[in-house]
Amino acid sequence: MALIEARDIAKAYQMGDQTVHALRGVSVDIEEGEFVAIMGASGSGKSTLMNILGCLDRPTSGTYRLAGEAVEGMSANQLASIRNRRIGFVFQQFNLLPRTSAAENVELPMVYSGVKAALRRDRAVAALRKVGLGERCHHTPGELSGGQQQRVAIARALVNDPQLILADEPTGALDSQTSEDIMRLLADLNGQGITVIIVTHEADIAAWARRRIVFRDGRILEDKSGSDSNFRASAVRRKELESDPRAA
Repeated sequence: MALIEARDIAKAYQMGDQTVHALRGVSVDIEEGEFVAIMGASGSGKSTLMNILGCLDRPTSGTYRLAGEAVEGMSANQLASIRNRRIGFVFQQFNLLPRTSAAENVELPMVYSGVKAALRRDRAVAALRKVGLGERCHHTPGELSGGQQQRVAIARALVNDPQLILADEPTGALDSQTSEDIMRLLADLNGQGITVIIVTHEADIAAWARRRIVFRDGRILEDKSGSDSNFRASAVRRKELESDPRAA
């Protein structure tokens, strides 16, 4: 069953007297349980599509159904509700409250859902355990490494049992080893049945996905499915050589 059904999605922005076409009639279906990487250069339209799929923005034209619900005509309150019920977000800069504990950061989506305090805490601790941070519940972001902060962000994304995780450059602020750990965690979550979509410009990160959609100038240039371990290995090797030419 298709979790995402997008048809002829266009998005145009007015900048002064110019119209910028960020998306030009994009159509894509994503099935439940898929792991998809959306790639492309800056300005290609990949982040615009991510915002529309995440109900953070509306298309200028076209139709979008998420889990069978028509999204493009929803009110702001309806969009907020569907985000809270169905989608977990992971961002490059973690977006954690700096003076708030890991558990309290993870609780935030449940506050908006009206979950009672005791249940919020139990579910937050369970989500942190799921990402390997059960012993760090009371630590603030400043007391955690970058990789640990991203795990807190993933726990926050998981806490309302979403059908879909949208991750925008989730490893952009992390070193290579930590990036691999985060991608392995996302792959494990996908293996548990959660649909995962990542936006990335890095080939070695995209290689974790089982489907890669490449954008250029607001259109889909390539849509390739299938696991490719050789692609992943070669991408990782290229990154090693870029960081340390002596590895050749």
